[in-house]
Amino acid sequence: MNKKEISSGAQKAEALADNGRKPAAKKNAAVKSEQTKSKKAAPVKQEKAEKHGKKSTKPVKSVKKTDKKKNKNRVKQLSEKQRKRKELREQKKLEAAKIRAEKKQKRLEKRLDAKQKRLDRIAAMKEKRAEAREKRRERRDLLKHESKEARIERRREERRALVDARVAKREAALADRRAKREHRLKLRAEKRAANNEKRHAPGFGGWLAAVISLGVVTLALGSMLTYGWINMDGMTTDMATVHTESLYELNSIIDNLDTNLSKARVANTRGEQVKLLSNVAIESEMAEIVLERLPMDMQFTQNMSSFVNKMGDSAQSMLYAVANGKKLTQSQIATIEHMYKTNLQLKQTINELTANCDGKEMIKAMRGKQNSLMYVTFGEIENNVVETPKEIHDGPFAENIKKAGAKNLAGLEEVSCARAEELAKQYFKGYEVTDVKCTGEVQAENLSCYNVSMQTKDGEMSAQLSKQGGKVVEFNSYKDCSAKNFSVERCIDIAEDFLKDLGFKNMKAVWSSENGTTCNLNFAYMQNGVVIYSDMVKLKVCEERGIVTGMEGLAYVLNHTQRDLGEAKISAGEAKGALNGGFNTETSRLCLIPVNGGETLCYEFYGTFGDDVYYIYVDAVTGDEVEMFTVIGTAQGKALM
Repeated sequence: MNKKEISSGAQKAEALADNGRKPAAKKNAAVKSEQTKSKKAAPVKQEKAEKHGKKSTKPVKSVKKTDKKKNKNRVKQLSEKQRKRKELREQKKLEAAKIRAEKKQKRLEKRLDAKQKRLDRIAAMKEKRAEAREKRRERRDLLKHESKEARIERRREERRALVDARVAKREAALADRRAKREHRLKLRAEKRAANNEKRHAPGFGGWLAAVISLGVVTLALGSMLTYGWINMDGMTTDMATVHTESLYELNSIIDNLDTNLSKARVANTRGEQVKLLSNVAIESEMAEIVLERLPMDMQFTQNMSSFVNKMGDSAQSMLYAVANGKKLTQSQIATIEHMYKTNLQLKQTINELTANCDGKEMIKAMRGKQNSLMYVTFGEIENNVVETPKEIHDGPFAENIKKAGAKNLAGLEEVSCARAEELAKQYFKGYEVTDVKCTGEVQAENLSCYNVSMQTKDGEMSAQLSKQGGKVVEFNSYKDCSAKNFSVERCIDIAEDFLKDLGFKNMKAVWSSENGTTCNLNFAYMQNGVVIYSDMVKLKVCEERGIVTGMEGLAYVLNHTQRDLGEAKISAGEAKGALNGGFNTETSRLCLIPVNGGETLCYEFYGTFGDDVYYIYVDAVTGDEVEMFTVIGTAQGKALM
């Protein structure tokens, strides 16, 4: 082999070896250049993408594995926060929606409530208009069929109700003022007592001074006894102050009564009389209350309390009469004059007492010393100033009948509760009784009775039947009467038939009084033409329905018996000679009346003296005047004084 061929073969081998190494190197060089280009190009592309609003989606091939893990954790953290934010946003949206729904529901409920109130107002207005139309229709019917007397009586009742309401309002205001005043006085007394306790409470210095001055305690005690024991007794001083204020208040009330009574003497118009009589009625009640607060025994204020009480009652009765369109009678005018003069004497006496009664005198009265100025003055008032007439708000001897043993039931057998129910059905069969029930026993005076309840078409009624004999002692029907359809004469006939059905015989009406809807009657037993006032039965007759609605016969049941009347020693003409020459007698009759716990045979004279009506009783044996009553008008009808 020649040299040329060897060299060319070695060259080929080397060339092949070089060809095996060079492509790899070229490849590596190409990769390096490529990576360098990509590093340079990546920011340029990213900037271009950001400029055009696009994000690069191609991953960078040169990011290390650790950076990729950090990016993944950051993405996970961001997604967790986003999830919480999203949940929070959703929760807020739900709460907002809930609040909006609640507000919407409230608005809806408010609209519905307003709508319902509007409908209720409309319905109430319709109902009110319907009631007004019905009242107008009833009034037209009433005026169409109402008589003149009924119309006058109805208007009288309306005025009376108005006056009652006005008086009740004033009384309520008075009670409220009185309660407030008493509360203020109580607080003042408590405050003064507390101040006195503080003022006299010993502190350390006081105790030290007491220890130091122990040697002169006898001298100090003597000084205390001689220098104002009243100032040391704070409670006594406070109570004396309270009682003194009560005396001043009484003095002011008496002065006001004097002013109103002096005006009432000359007042002639209805409006002025109503105002003045209302003031007298209210101030009388105030005076009675203040009298009870004074530190006096009852025996020293009894007559004065009775006087102011009767003054208030009289003013009230006159007030009703004036409010009903009536004029004051001569008797009522005389009553006002009597009240004015008596109150004037009281005013002078109380004014003098108030001016001279200091704290020491009040404390003497509080300690019950009879020589105190308070006791001396009120003793003079009781003995010389006040004279209170006795007053009976019913017929003659209706309230002062002696109720002894049950003479009328002597010898009668005792009935059972079931028997009492049967008797009640018989007695009240005219009332269409549907049910009767004995509800128990009760003691009335010296009499044992059964309580019986009855049901009728007009409502409930009650009665008391004596356990001995089953006699009716009391009866009440609870339905009111509101019109006048029956006269007094017809009511008397109805009452007589009622008494006969109950077994009361020989009864005569001795007194009648009406108030426009009810007729009040007193019946007394007649024995041989003599009226026995002790054997009395009281009845109420409804002038609307013409039936008896009330009965009280306890006096008859306890007192009735056959009496030995004796004989009159003088004639009716001789008895009439004992009367005042100006007395005009209308009727006279013999009667047996209760006098001082016994019974006296008398002549009863009924008549007039001037414009006043009187009942005068003359002893049928001695010819002396035994009893006298004058008839006055009240809101409930007639009464006696």
